[in-house]
Amino acid sequence: MSFGEGVDVSSNKPTVLVTGGAGYIGSHAVLALKQAGYEVVILDNLVYGHRDIAEAVLKVELVVGDTCDRTLLDQLFASREIAAVMHFAAFAYVGESVTDPAKYYHNNFVGTLTLLEAMLAASIKTFVFSSTCATYGVPQEVPIPENHPQNPINPYGATKLMVERVLQDFHQAYDFKSVCFRYFNAAGADPEGRLGEDHNPETHLIPLVLLTALGQRQSVSIFGTDYPTPDGTCIRDYIHVADLAQAHVLGLDYLLKGGETAAFNLGNGNGFSVREVIETARQVTGREILAVECDRRPGDPPALVGSSDLARTVLGWNPQYADLNVILTHAWNWHQKRHG
Repeated sequence: MSFGEGVDVSSNKPTVLVTGGAGYIGSHAVLALKQAGYEVVILDNLVYGHRDIAEAVLKVELVVGDTCDRTLLDQLFASREIAAVMHFAAFAYVGESVTDPAKYYHNNFVGTLTLLEAMLAASIKTFVFSSTCATYGVPQEVPIPENHPQNPINPYGATKLMVERVLQDFHQAYDFKSVCFRYFNAAGADPEGRLGEDHNPETHLIPLVLLTALGQRQSVSIFGTDYPTPDGTCIRDYIHVADLAQAHVLGLDYLLKGGETAAFNLGNGNGFSVREVIETARQVTGREILAVECDRRPGDPPALVGSSDLARTVLGWNPQYADLNVILTHAWNWHQKRHG
């Protein structure tokens, strides 16, 4: 494996290592970084990432490896002028985290701690972290502000909160600067159709609805119809993945300009119910989508909606694709291209 190739020394912006950059959100962040003038190297173990996306679409160097591999990380940092790390590499299936917590604590926590230690050894102290609204647990108020108590109800959320606490301690002890983004439901696809959501297994509502529209699934399940919401189904805050990616670039810019360690919610500040998502998908696709009503799933709060006022104020973040119809249209275009 070669680490010495592909560096453009003429770039006026530094090189960023993006872990998990061949995955859904990470790949969109890589695209946004490139458009902003940054050089990018991807580190991805390809458990859920896609080699073809990294190499053929993003056209950046892909290093296949794991954040738990300290030797690999040391080689990578020693051979490049990397100024910052954007960290998306994590397992993110909530149900699996409950049945196999060891897998999640090892990958999400131990892997991240190994990465942070390697960064310190290489004197790299700028870090953008993909956290989650799952650190809050069951909300006490909606929309959820950043100072809401963090009481995760599953190991996935717990691993992310542990990293957030490590980052606070690293800031105090080592002057290590970080931005944590706690985001809500990432959705949609690159507006130009270059990238999109492609998980296996797929557990997110919007792609499940669209795969049903494509005839690749018989139906989509509605888990619970008796919640205290206007139509009885859960309400979630869906944020376009391109808006998420732009926030990460703004967060990196903020740190490189001397910004202090901080945590920001990323959401649209309003929510859509499961029924609303399915009905909008019917309108966007023009297809029948069979929905089957099922019992509630344990641990699903009735509503999860975030306040993103802080990101708007401090980072100047302004989501461009807040409309559910637009989010679904972009996702539908991608799914037809990828799975049609």
